[in-house]
Amino acid sequence: MEDCIFCKIARGEIPSAKVYEDDEILVFKDINPLTKIHLLCIPKEHFKTVAELNEQRTLLLGSALKKIGALAPLWGLEEGYRLVINQGEAAGQSVPHLHIHILGGEPLRWEK
Repeated sequence: MEDCIFCKIARGEIPSAKVYEDDEILVFKDINPLTKIHLLCIPKEHFKTVAELNEQRTLLLGSALKKIGALAPLWGLEEGYRLVINQGEAAGQSVPHLHIHILGGEPLRWEK
């Protein structure tokens, strides 16, 4: 998508603090971190929500989750981390491109 900020980051048109990249995904530091370590994992293919998953995108998302699990200790997340995928504006999705928040580096609580 031409004007999607995450697509522009994936294409290298906007700089980011990359911590991992391959042909399918990019992982970079969030510019407004909510925790000590706050990374974003984006597929390079543009789609907005899990409702848009097809067989190929499902494999891509599974591969991304596996890669996050393998690399988490290298990012300082050996004690644990939280994965969040917001779906739609009402859930807090501020960029209409599916992305996984990787949160950790400190104790995380679940409070209302």
